Amino acid sequence: MAHVVIIGGGFAGVWSAAGAALARGDADLRITLIAPNEHLVLRPRLYEPEPDLAKVALSRVLDPIGVEHLRASVSTIDTGRRVVVADGQEVGYDRLVLAAGSRLVQPEGLPGADRLFDIDTLDGARRLADHLRDRTDHTAVVVGAGFVGLEAATALAAHGRVLLVDRSAVVGHQLGPGPREEIEAALDELGVERRLGTTVVEVGDGYAVLADGTEVEADVVVWSVGMRASELTRQISDELDHLGRVPVDQQLRALPEVFVAGDTAAAPFDAEHTVMQACQHATPLGKVAGYNAAADLLGVPLRDFTSGPYVTCLDLGGAGAIFTRGWDRRVVAAGAAAKEVKTRINQAIHPPVDDAHEILAAADLVYLDLPFFPRAEEESVPVA
Repeated sequence: MAHVVIIGGGFAGVWSAAGAALARGDADLRITLIAPNEHLVLRPRLYEPEPDLAKVALSRVLDPIGVEHLRASVSTIDTGRRVVVADGQEVGYDRLVLAAGSRLVQPEGLPGADRLFDIDTLDGARRLADHLRDRTDHTAVVVGAGFVGLEAATALAAHGRVLLVDRSAVVGHQLGPGPREEIEAALDELGVERRLGTTVVEVGDGYAVLADGTEVEADVVVWSVGMRASELTRQISDELDHLGRVPVDQQLRALPEVFVAGDTAAAPFDAEHTVMQACQHATPLGKVAGYNAAADLLGVPLRDFTSGPYVTCLDLGGAGAIFTRGWDRRVVAAGAAAKEVKTRINQAIHPPVDDAHEILAAADLVYLDLPFFPRAEEESVPVA
């Protein structure tokens, strides 16, 4: 029996499994998802105070659609033999989908790095939540003023003092100037202090040291500096992009028998951009890559990956949120209106469970048309 193997249990991996099951229909095709954990973790929600709410049992998605789950970690991909090695076990494939995700870039040689916290994984978010639980007033240092750092800083500001640190001269450097005025205003409203053009060079018991030698109080230091694709991409291609992602064609194929999705895929968005490492793109990438992996074996026409409109929705804690459209990130909603959009998005990223019909129907709908406010009449908003 032909075999589709999917590496990764995040958004791209789960939706690859559903996409493959959709293409399979009643055909005789085996589908296996390999991931070490029993849950899909909704990483975009890990800044919230109860991280255990940000998970979905993989069995509730995979079992109804007839996808096997091998709980293991892949160490080797042998594209010549069409075999992956997972916890010492060889698993053969006819088509492979690499959807192994990304990881937080860790600091090198930072004294006290073992004291750092993060919200990159469920275990990391749990550790942070447990550390701060029942504390009514804390001092937090958040290193990295990008998307994740901003959401972490504004959430932490609800229960204590926050210092936001970034090497850049501005907050939200990668977000561009479009939403910066609203971000700055929100940080001011919440009392989040900023130290820009610097970083943390040491973490101790109750303190952090900045690059200029300044020692600041810190009950907790949260590291949120950059993402990089899974190291497994190096076993697929020697031509990775600056984020360690594998270049793919419009059908998300990297090699004749290998498709790539999610944070490991450098997929074209348009002539000027590649997709972002975010569930907004991981979900549709997974749906298309998984479908194509199965369709390729079954002689069914493959689907092209076409991107929906690019949007961002940044949670700003007690100051609301910001909703933007386009690569210039033009702000179209802020404050309470944008917060409502963010709340809807955080619910929309949960996959349907237990019902095969609903799961496969969602796999066939690459983008979700929700009544987000405000919106352009001609646009359909991505799932997340």
